[in-house]
Amino acid sequence: MQPNKFKLSIIAALVMLTMNAHAETSTATLEKRLEQLQKEMLELKQQLADEKLAREKQVNSAVKAAVADAAPPASESDTSIGGYGELSYSNYKDGSVKDQIDLNRFVLFFGHKFNDKLRMYSEFEIEHAIASSTDKGEAEIEQAYIEYNLLPQANLRAGLMLMPLGILNEKHEPPTYYGVFRNEVETRIIPSTWREAGLGLQGKLLDNSLEYNVGISSGFDASKYAGSAAYGIKDMHGEASQAAANNLAFYAGLNYRQPGWLLGGGLFTGNTGQNGNGEVANAALNGVNARLTLWDVHAQYNIGELALQALYARGSLGDTQAINNALSIVPGGTLDAAPKSFYGWYGQAAYPIWKKDEMRLTPFVRYEKYNTQASVDAGYTANPLNDETVVTLGTNFNLSSEVVLKADWQNYKTNNLKDRFNLGVGWMF
Repeated sequence: MQPNKFKLSIIAALVMLTMNAHAETSTATLEKRLEQLQKEMLELKQQLADEKLAREKQVNSAVKAAVADAAPPASESDTSIGGYGELSYSNYKDGSVKDQIDLNRFVLFFGHKFNDKLRMYSEFEIEHAIASSTDKGEAEIEQAYIEYNLLPQANLRAGLMLMPLGILNEKHEPPTYYGVFRNEVETRIIPSTWREAGLGLQGKLLDNSLEYNVGISSGFDASKYAGSAAYGIKDMHGEASQAAANNLAFYAGLNYRQPGWLLGGGLFTGNTGQNGNGEVANAALNGVNARLTLWDVHAQYNIGELALQALYARGSLGDTQAINNALSIVPGGTLDAAPKSFYGWYGQAAYPIWKKDEMRLTPFVRYEKYNTQASVDAGYTANPLNDETVVTLGTNFNLSSEVVLKADWQNYKTNNLKDRFNLGVGWMF
């Protein structure tokens, strides 16, 4: 081999060795670099995950703080206070009738939770702004009872309680009904606000859609009938004010609710003779049953925002001739004979025509028919003024769900001296 060729071969071999060595070194370096990049990517992913978790914790803390700031502070007491009230103005069509402004009622509610099962409810009411021996106002206890949760579906109640008849008797705060005044049927036939002292069970069944309320209670007192049937048997109401309790009564109420509608009814029955030992002792009532039975059916139905409501109530009173004799009510006299039967019904429709936030303007119309002296004993004549038809047109303007302004016009078919324009304001809290 020639010397030059040999040198070239040596040089070529060295170049190849160098290139192979460099290639091996580059591959090792590349692999090492890739491992480093993978490690850096994993660290970056973990860093991003940590930052996301930190942001979520920060947002959750901010939300919880905002909710805590917006919510009212937790009560330090298990005692609660509420109430309602209403003021009315009436302008009568007939100028001979006195126009009137009246603080119809001012009511304070007091409740207390003794523990998770035991509670107390009470309401104190002043009617017509003042009560004294020389004024027409009244100071009264509207409710005062203890409730004990026996089972998830059953509460035991004992004390002075509202009777579960009608729609208005148990829920009668001014913002909850239409019109300046409570409707006539649930004032004269069902004597709202009607309460009795008693013992009963109340609860809900069928996934809370069916509410029941049953028990025994104080009854009415025939000796208190005042000879005016304008308000049916309301004068005979005891109100747990040293009331006669020789005869007790039974009551029951059922209300079935589904979204958009309600169907319900109630029953009250008991003797009223009180063995002659009523508030006005009267031996002529000794042994007289004079059973009072009062019942109602009612319904509410919403079609969109159109609210429909209807109620029918009827009552009967036994031994009315004995009551008339005991109270010296004679045929042809100035006193109304005790009613053997009485009834009333109404239908009502309301529709909001304007709304903004909590405010809403809701016109309504109500048609009522009632007769508080539908039948009397033979020889007696019913007072025609006790058979009445009333049409009420008006509107409720809610400033909020708890404050309402009201205006309406009422037309009475039989006694047009009652025709009037009414304004009112009501509240609850």
